[in-house]
Amino acid sequence: MEHVADKASTSSNHEKEESSYEPKNVFHAMSHAFRDPDNDSDSSCDDLREKIVAGVRNQEVQVDEHLFFGPYQNSGHLLALHPEPIQIFRLWQVYIDNVNPLLKVSHVNSLQTRIIEAASNLINIDPDLEALIFSIYCMSILSLSTQDCQTMFGSSKKYLLSRYQLGCRQALWNCDFLQTNNLDCLIALFLYLISIRPDTTRQSLASMLAIAIRLAQRMGIQSEKALANFSPFDAEMRRRLWWSLVLFDTRMSELAGSGLATLDPTWDCRIPLNVNDVDLRLDMKVLPAARTNPTDAVFAVIRSELGEYLRHAAFHLHIDSSAFKALVKQFDNALTLDNDRIVQLRTNIEDRYLKFCDHGNPVHFMASWTAKVQLAKYHLMEQNFRLSSSTEQRVDMQLDTATGFALEMLECDTVIMTAPLTKGFIWLHQINFPFPAYYQVTQDLRRRPTMEKAQHAWNVMSDNWEAWFHVHFSRTSAIFQLLTKLILQAWEACEPVSTLAGQKLTTPKIVSSIQDALARIASDLQNLEMEEASISTNLEINEFPLSHMPPALVDSNMSFGLGSQSGHAWTPPGMSFVSNPLGQIPLGGQMTHTDWTAYGGQPGW
Repeated sequence: MEHVADKASTSSNHEKEESSYEPKNVFHAMSHAFRDPDNDSDSSCDDLREKIVAGVRNQEVQVDEHLFFGPYQNSGHLLALHPEPIQIFRLWQVYIDNVNPLLKVSHVNSLQTRIIEAASNLINIDPDLEALIFSIYCMSILSLSTQDCQTMFGSSKKYLLSRYQLGCRQALWNCDFLQTNNLDCLIALFLYLISIRPDTTRQSLASMLAIAIRLAQRMGIQSEKALANFSPFDAEMRRRLWWSLVLFDTRMSELAGSGLATLDPTWDCRIPLNVNDVDLRLDMKVLPAARTNPTDAVFAVIRSELGEYLRHAAFHLHIDSSAFKALVKQFDNALTLDNDRIVQLRTNIEDRYLKFCDHGNPVHFMASWTAKVQLAKYHLMEQNFRLSSSTEQRVDMQLDTATGFALEMLECDTVIMTAPLTKGFIWLHQINFPFPAYYQVTQDLRRRPTMEKAQHAWNVMSDNWEAWFHVHFSRTSAIFQLLTKLILQAWEACEPVSTLAGQKLTTPKIVSSIQDALARIASDLQNLEMEEASISTNLEINEFPLSHMPPALVDSNMSFGLGSQSGHAWTPPGMSFVSNPLGQIPLGGQMTHTDWTAYGGQPGW
């Protein structure tokens, strides 16, 4: 009877374990390092933290009516949206320089001939090719700075993007894109969706990308069996498109918080060959051998190599793929092997590609530093997931290792953001703001304010902050506000401890920058309140319509962790329903159902 009872108990426990299983997420693992093992109350902050971050993320972009393509317009309107022929070729050259080296979804040699012919007879252009050409216009404009766009084309970036995106939407309707089996049309849809990313809510964009993924799957470009029915040239171009599409879709799914990634082990499309466009010919009977030196496809090839590793990595399956819970359970022991596999991956990429890269070549430079950022991120994710199941508090050596990877990630990211060679490529890198690295470093500084590399950590964050927020962010953006909290809380922990130890830290540039920005925000708010008060002295302050307030300034009690707590904590815009908003972000804590790898900025946090 005891045996039967034990068996029943074991079965019951197993069923309970099965029913309670949920895929892990990155910051559940990262936060585990900083939780107080003697304080269970940390977990009570989980739901609050999730609501806060979700609210911050969701309020970044509010306009997405254009996403559904609007009413159909006839082709007469569409013809008028094309630029002059000389501008067409100028846009094509920008695409060749800034866009295609990263995505490699277009074969320049063959497509250029078709564009030249089409530009001379736009009235009779093939609908699928027209959609592709409009998407190229969109991507070219997206890749340019506001000033460069005005200089090159004599119009504002905003106007040209709006014009060409309208043309692309109508062109996609003209070729029945939702039913297409045409590769040009699918590429056009993909490029269009990338071009609208900065001004589209992440959830909406992720949903539209799901359509592109479904179209691609219907065309069979994810399957080597299906690709065998195409010519070697067509099959290779489809591999390039699939990998570029699936990597972008995976990142957008992370940003949308869906937890559903296409980057999984269920398909078998091979990574693209490391060959130049000139090595690929329409009439070729067999594919060329992959080159051993970097080619014009090196960025796309390295990204695909990294993605190929990630879609089989145990820690990645823990994060995103709840459908693989049985597989994840089998991989629990494999988590301990991930570090060795990442080390081997790093060695392979360095030996096969990076050591041959010419850092005077913009594509080689971008490929090299992007690989370094991603490898450091993989190490950081693996380190936290491998140790997150432990009930013991992590020792300093483990925290040093994780924070070391976070700092490496920030340093490499700063190189990309500040190097003149990457100017034309920032449009893609903007979706990868290194939020996990900031989180790791700030939480470690709060927990260990006197750690050996404290000053170095502040310097690294300061440089990266300047690179991102100097140009690409507004001080009223949601990501600025969230990071402000994390950083000032870390500084509040460090400053008094260093003073007591007789080793007073110099106020970091990142802290000074934030304090200056907050002072300007407070001044702007005060001026606004005085202006509104002078308009109507009869209005009570509580009756003042919030719609008149500038974004991110709804709450006038923004302590941001400065000085003593007054009892008023900063509320992210649109988050008034949270009863105890951000305040002090709980040290440690865990986030369920929210993939913190996503928090990488508007542009792409």
